Amino acid sequence: MADRIYDKSGSSTQIPRGLLRSIERFRFNMLGSLLVALFCGTAVALIDPNLDEHWMVWKNTHGKVYRHKIEEFKRRRIWEDYFNMIKEHNVEASLGIHTYKLGMNHMGDLAPEEIIYMLTSTLEPQELELGPRNRPWPLQRSVPESVDCRVKGLVTEVKMQGRCGSCWAFSAVGALEGQLKKTTGTLVSLSAQNLVDCATKYRTSGCHGGFMTNAFHYVIDNQGIESEKDYPYEDRQGQCHYSPRYRAANCTSYKCLPKGDEQALLEAVAHIGPIAVAIDASRLTFIFYRSVNPGGSLVCVLQECTGIQCVPKMLTMECC
Repeated sequence: MADRIYDKSGSSTQIPRGLLRSIERFRFNMLGSLLVALFCGTAVALIDPNLDEHWMVWKNTHGKVYRHKIEEFKRRRIWEDYFNMIKEHNVEASLGIHTYKLGMNHMGDLAPEEIIYMLTSTLEPQELELGPRNRPWPLQRSVPESVDCRVKGLVTEVKMQGRCGSCWAFSAVGALEGQLKKTTGTLVSLSAQNLVDCATKYRTSGCHGGFMTNAFHYVIDNQGIESEKDYPYEDRQGQCHYSPRYRAANCTSYKCLPKGDEQALLEAVAHIGPIAVAIDASRLTFIFYRSVNPGGSLVCVLQECTGIQCVPKMLTMECC
């Protein structure tokens, strides 16, 4: 089979259909290549080549690998926006405009809405359950000028929750770890994964949020929680496989600080130990916080922070 093509003079020539199909495929491939070339040209125009080395170092440092060039371009643009924001902020900090500095970290390629979803996943109870497990708050004691729970050995190493919205679980085990050290003299890293997997009947949703009081209720009713060593963190929700055989700690009760009472919080940190809190981590200046500006102080940082609502949002908890 063949088709005819005509020139301007009206003369015709027969061309086999197989050849016509090959010509059409060639034209289609050329069009696709042209579109890719146009996209790549646009992409090059939208990224800063002066940041190429910084980008490569950051990717290697945090083990970033992307599925394809389009995905990498998208992440590069997000990263550059943060890079420039951080640079501008730190210049202003050097001029005394800010009391703290920012720095790039592993979240530098995530869009703000992705970070907010990952870090602000506490499911706040409409009404905090105040039952017999909750005791009234009795403290009205003086506090020292400073308290460092690291020096006291009441806190474990800094932990990474990854892309799982499990901040509530890490907050809960942090308070438990401090009380375990005070009670037994041994500091043990407890399992946030145990809570993520097993506390779903206590109004928690694993990697999609929860609240510290619900985690405490689970530990109380379960009569224990495993250690991080025996029940390691996986950055995702899985099947519950808690075993009483590997119980590392227990909790018999918890109590709540008065909402918005900073003096009570000071007293609790000074005389009780690490406190489980929920923090508004949605602001970029909080997410990329690096250090106190030389010549400034932590108090000034917290005062600035209060203005952007990164103080505890709800009642703080302590489990003993």
